[in-house]
Amino acid sequence: MNLIELLNWRYAAKKMNPEKVVPQDKLDRILESIRLTATSSGLQPYEVLVITNKAVREDIKKIAWNQGQVTDSSHLLVFAAWDDYTPERINMMFDLTNELRGFKNEGWENYRQSLLNTYPQRGPQVNFEHAARQTYIALGTALIAAAAEGVDTTPMEGFDPKALDEILDLRAKGLRSVTILPLGYRQADGDWLVNLKKIRRSRETFVTEIP
Repeated sequence: MNLIELLNWRYAAKKMNPEKVVPQDKLDRILESIRLTATSSGLQPYEVLVITNKAVREDIKKIAWNQGQVTDSSHLLVFAAWDDYTPERINMMFDLTNELRGFKNEGWENYRQSLLNTYPQRGPQVNFEHAARQTYIALGTALIAAAAEGVDTTPMEGFDPKALDEILDLRAKGLRSVTILPLGYRQADGDWLVNLKKIRRSRETFVTEIP
């Protein structure tokens, strides 16, 4: 299928088949797509946790409105954003860039100083909210990458983030949960959404072209 066909094929699966497991190679390509996605200033201010542990997922299900996809999916991805932009985190990414590229660039170093003089002073909550928005770029990439692999997904915000942070001990790692994404395979029997027509606004009511 081409990209438009894939986007028409994908939907938020309401029921997943707990017997079907996403092959490791497909999972690896989805995760690599997430790793390669765009982020502001290339900082990658979030991490992705891949959860298969049944007991942990049962705990998450309890604080996620008991949505079955949390436990019936093959893998559960948790997108967790940095709780703050610290000088250490900013320097880590700029140093990594210099190391992997093998040289220093004056303009790039000036940009490092610009971020160091701006981001940490904004405060943790502003910085977390900025980092959290970056995770949605990654989420979009994950949805498309999964569709390309024939893997179903259900993007979710319907959970208690503070409770999830506790279950996964995220605050100790300087992270806060933002969104979760079950990966698996749809089970048509019992999924009320699977055969319904995809509804989106028309291009004429959605896109405004300004020549």
